[in-house]
Amino acid sequence: MFNKSIVTVSALMSLCCIPFSVAWSAAGPVAAAQVPVIVEAAARQHIARWAENAGLVEPQFGITVVPGTRPLTGCAGPVTAQGAETRLPARMRFVAVCAGNNGWRYEFIVRAQVSARIVVMASDLAPGKVLADEDVLLERHDISSITDSIGDPGEVVGMSGKRGLRAGEVLRRAVLTAPTLVKRGQPVVIVARHEQIEVSMAGDALDSGARGDVVRVRNANGTVIRARVAGAGTVTPLTAPATANSPSE
Repeated sequence: MFNKSIVTVSALMSLCCIPFSVAWSAAGPVAAAQVPVIVEAAARQHIARWAENAGLVEPQFGITVVPGTRPLTGCAGPVTAQGAETRLPARMRFVAVCAGNNGWRYEFIVRAQVSARIVVMASDLAPGKVLADEDVLLERHDISSITDSIGDPGEVVGMSGKRGLRAGEVLRRAVLTAPTLVKRGQPVVIVARHEQIEVSMAGDALDSGARGDVVRVRNANGTVIRARVAGAGTVTPLTAPATANSPSE
């Protein structure tokens, strides 16, 4: 009665654009044996969207619906199923609701076994050392109990570990940190680009920041601007430079 199946996200393209908040439903009457099927469909919808949002590479998953101890009956009206606790795929809680007179509410435990090609360490790395391309690779792992795995090696290159990292270790966002590339009081290079024109000038950082952070910088003219950290000792202004034909402010 309770179905378990292995699917890929590509088989669920029709579900990819359904928001998490939308419940899976079936018009009545609904037999008792069909209720777990409705719950499984809702769980598939959630995991497919979760895998898409997480940027997982070649995800695969299986769904197991676990019945509760209370006897399950059919429903004369429509039945809807929606996730009540879905943070961890390995153990989720879904609720099925029978509408109308003599309706009921029934909770299911749903277990998803999820695997994908995710970023792992290719070699040992000392604490604080910046990750390079050769330090990471993609391997298929079970991530049913991991909520912060990473599917794109480009996301971790340039970051460093909060502790030492071991070869074969699954990289998680929680163990990584962006190193400080610009320090307060440090001379920096301000690089501004507009179309095919690139202009650079010297400046001084008034804040510290990692890659992508917005910091205050005093340029060579003494003007304080807001700029985004682009690299070690390099920032880019948040506004594009004015061209010769641009009106003055």
